[in-house]
Amino acid sequence: MTVRNTPGAVPAGATREDERDADAAQRHALDEGADRAEGLGLAGDGTSILDQVGNTPLVALSRLVDPAVQAAGVRVLAKLEGNNPAGSVKDRPALAMIMAAEARGEIRPGDTLIEATSGNTGIALAMVAAVKGYRMVLIMPETQSLERRQSMQAYGAELVLVSKEEGMEGARDLALAMQAEGRGRVLDQFSNDDNWRAHYRSTGPEIWRQTAGSVTHFVSAMGTTGTITGVSRFLKEQRETIRIIGAQPAEGASIAGIRAWPPGYEPAIRAQARIDRVEEVSQQAAEDMTRRLAREEGIFCGVSSGGAAVIALRVAEQLAAERLAAARRTAASDGLPAPGTVEPATVVFIVCDRGDRYLSTGLFAG
Repeated sequence: MTVRNTPGAVPAGATREDERDADAAQRHALDEGADRAEGLGLAGDGTSILDQVGNTPLVALSRLVDPAVQAAGVRVLAKLEGNNPAGSVKDRPALAMIMAAEARGEIRPGDTLIEATSGNTGIALAMVAAVKGYRMVLIMPETQSLERRQSMQAYGAELVLVSKEEGMEGARDLALAMQAEGRGRVLDQFSNDDNWRAHYRSTGPEIWRQTAGSVTHFVSAMGTTGTITGVSRFLKEQRETIRIIGAQPAEGASIAGIRAWPPGYEPAIRAQARIDRVEEVSQQAAEDMTRRLAREEGIFCGVSSGGAAVIALRVAEQLAAERLAAARRTAASDGLPAPGTVEPATVVFIVCDRGDRYLSTGLFAG
């Protein structure tokens, strides 16, 4: 396999100093002259909690991956975004959206910011707003977990709840109405290009570096779609053949953090052309996998991550089956394939957040 020698790609066994140098090169290559906000995801020297956003671990699944899949040269890796300061992948775009708007002169500390959220983005925005000195008003469906609400309030955010029937669509409409009334500025994660750019400049380069360019498939839950949009853009710039797979809920499923939007509410930032396929996951399968991740892999996460894991393992099994079938065809015609002709496959999926945000829902009970 040929791996493009891009800034930020560091081989296994590199020292911490090598990784720091590669991170600096990656930052420079991606956006020369970028301000501090747009250097998101590359940890600083500890001077601020905001410097610790990004550089999350990438770990291999072992017990959940069928031995036959492993024997076929397919591995499944999980990127632990719950390790971010406010506990989710949304720390990245939250920081990017506020810092970029501030750099453009659109907002300044002391202003009121408004956002519709199902949870993780709101928690992340509340954390960044607390550090930067903004007043944060968050609008969310009343169905969201108690832990999510209390986390936002812990950071000093004001909560406005809409009914289950109004849902996220109603929350988004209310946010825009409040902005029209002059009650604050909506960051609008659904159409804000700073959302996906955060992942283009941090999450994607990290995955490329952490796998030393060996990633072949990327799986992400699809909600706001900032993660899959930004990561797919970066990875396909490195190697067009990397497959991008989105996870969406099956019909009738209610999975926090994953959803298909009705007409008129689709995220404007979604780049469908770079998503190779979308696979559905049932609510039961997502919940069962979330519990298994904790009990068999020690990964304590939310249900959207369980949904992404279902798809990642499905992709891995499909790859293994294809390889086995190809090996049988080769053996039947020409004998065994030459050593090294079957390249390993690496499936990476995003673990969006931490499981402690769902304890009151009963997800982990029993």
